[in-house]
Amino acid sequence: MNLFNVYPLYDVTPVSAKDVYVYDGKGVEYLDLYGGHAVISIGHSHPEYVSAICYQVEKLGFYSNAIQNPLQEELAKRLGRLSNCEDYQLFLCSSGAEANENALKLASFHNGKKKILAFNNAFHGRTSAAVAATDNPKIVAPLNAQQQVDFVALGDLEAVEAILKKEETCAVIIECIQGVGGLDESTSGFYQGLEKLCKQYNTVFIADEVQSGFGRTGDFFAFQKHGLTPDIISIAKGMGNGFPVGGILIHPEIKASFGLLGTTFGGNHLACVATLSVLKVLETEQLTENVKRVSDYFRSKTEGLPGLKSVKGRGLMLGLEFEFPISELRKALIYEHHIFTGSAKNPNLIRILPPLTIQEKHIDKLFEALRYELK
Repeated sequence: MNLFNVYPLYDVTPVSAKDVYVYDGKGVEYLDLYGGHAVISIGHSHPEYVSAICYQVEKLGFYSNAIQNPLQEELAKRLGRLSNCEDYQLFLCSSGAEANENALKLASFHNGKKKILAFNNAFHGRTSAAVAATDNPKIVAPLNAQQQVDFVALGDLEAVEAILKKEETCAVIIECIQGVGGLDESTSGFYQGLEKLCKQYNTVFIADEVQSGFGRTGDFFAFQKHGLTPDIISIAKGMGNGFPVGGILIHPEIKASFGLLGTTFGGNHLACVATLSVLKVLETEQLTENVKRVSDYFRSKTEGLPGLKSVKGRGLMLGLEFEFPISELRKALIYEHHIFTGSAKNPNLIRILPPLTIQEKHIDKLFEALRYELK
């Protein structure tokens, strides 16, 4: 049997990793500034993380969600405290796409509407009820036959209201910093106006924090900079540090009932201890403070970089937008300088999503390599 070939692959085969470094079978060390799409939050193979998972897997790795799991309750309490979302309710699943699918289902159940509103260049997953969009609104993921998606430009409140006043939209879903779409973001005034319109037209306001959550932006969630109170918050990626975990935080105004949502692997014992270890390290090592410090240092290093058009993003969810396509530059970073970076739908953008444990010396290595290649 062959693999179903849907991803272009670089000729690198990692066999081990430690903190911000990845090693191939020949012992070559690579600096990881991408973290597997912002998945690696507390560093590869963090001893707290490894110890927690090894201890749990020897006891019980998985059992049905029909049985009580005290680890879920412990996780909900710790997550609520650290995120300052203690009033919310937690539903656990296994990925960001599953989180957004459940968020959209729950929104439709809550208000009885069917349509979804998203924003150009957004990405919310590839499952049957999740949404993928580019600057071409016709390019979307397969959707549930009962759900249709309207797309508007980021920042256009008039277009949003024109759609919501039809009273057909169950949810507005938004990334306060877009991920794969290119790290675009709008103003606090726009996000607050969007929240107000959702309340006015009985529409569920969903904050997609799948990529931007768990401290990546310097706040626990990206929306918190803007003083928002979303109805649902979707989470995944960095919460498990490589273990598949996802979930949604649900405002208390949305009521639970038996059978409303379901999952097979969500909230299993290993997923819970993985996330609990991430939360513990985020707190004890004060990683959100490190995010802010290193982010400021990163921006200071960009001054005078040849061909640089703009620096996008916030915290350690960053992008370097150049005046030219960056595919060859990324290849040089990987093969000549042994540095992993990310791409986006914008062909001129390099995405930087490193472990939150990264230090200034690692940023220095990136900019030394960039200046060498761009001289």
